[in-house]
Amino acid sequence: MTRVKGGFITRRRHNKIKARAKGFQGTNNRLYKRASDAVLHAGEYAFAGRKNRKRDFRRLWITRMNTAVRALGMKYSEFIKALNDKHIELNRKVLSGLAVSHPVVFETIVKQVKAG
Repeated sequence: MTRVKGGFITRRRHNKIKARAKGFQGTNNRLYKRASDAVLHAGEYAFAGRKNRKRDFRRLWITRMNTAVRALGMKYSEFIKALNDKHIELNRKVLSGLAVSHPVVFETIVKQVKAG
């Protein structure tokens, strides 16, 4: 069996990995094997981070809404239950945006929910 060397194809593949590892510290951006491992780990962290971002934003929206609703004399959980009972279909992102940038509109929504 004759020997087959990788040649420029292997070098090209290695350079792709090392390009993705650019900015990593130490040998993680210079040595192929270390760079390959670092890129794999970075991908895992990025995947988890995309999931965590959704979680963090939902937590932020709930905190903002809770603060605004408590100032108007309700609890967050009571407010959400009343919204569902009244069939007002505004999600947490929209409601927290209203609470921050348009407090008068948010107050009217809370009063409408309180009335029932």
